[in-house]
Amino acid sequence: MSNVVGLSGGIGSGKTTVADMLEKLGAVIIDADAIVHELEAAGQPLVDEIAACFGPEVLDAKGSLDRKALGDIVFSDPDARQRLGQLVHPRVGAEMLRQLAEAREANVPVIVLDIPLLFEGRKAGTGSAALMDFDATILVWVPRRLQIERQLTRDGYGRDEAERRIASQMPLDEKRALADHVIDNSGSLEATEHQVRELYAELTSD
Repeated sequence: MSNVVGLSGGIGSGKTTVADMLEKLGAVIIDADAIVHELEAAGQPLVDEIAACFGPEVLDAKGSLDRKALGDIVFSDPDARQRLGQLVHPRVGAEMLRQLAEAREANVPVIVLDIPLLFEGRKAGTGSAALMDFDATILVWVPRRLQIERQLTRDGYGRDEAERRIASQMPLDEKRALADHVIDNSGSLEATEHQVRELYAELTSD
């Protein structure tokens, strides 16, 4: 029987790194962000719906979704973020459930549902996370200063923009109190990998 776990983090926490480590150990990863990118690809109906909701400025010259322009809107406006979620989340949830059923049928040992807003969704009873039943939840945690530093160096944001994006999500320390397992990704890659290996062994020990 598969062990179904929810994986989350925050901006700059390194959730993707941990997901990659879990996949190498044998887990199947169902990635909400990857599904969103597929649904928001050029020519998909969702792109037209987003443009109708937020205006033509969220499209580039070729008619594809301009993610930066959309991000500038939703990260600064909670109401806009909610409207976007109402368009996107039902479709993402349906596809995640489809992939989950497929993975369960294959009887893989660990299925990881990678959902950036997992804890926000469970708390509010909305989004993909509200549709899922988990055997356990995992949070990838780093201190706030590292979240800011990684956005400055990796994404090229200014400090004000980095702070604004972090503020749009539930604080990692608050999520930490809600998670069943915490991976501290503030140290070396080797230290993170050691934690992930130990956790995977625990998840597959039954």
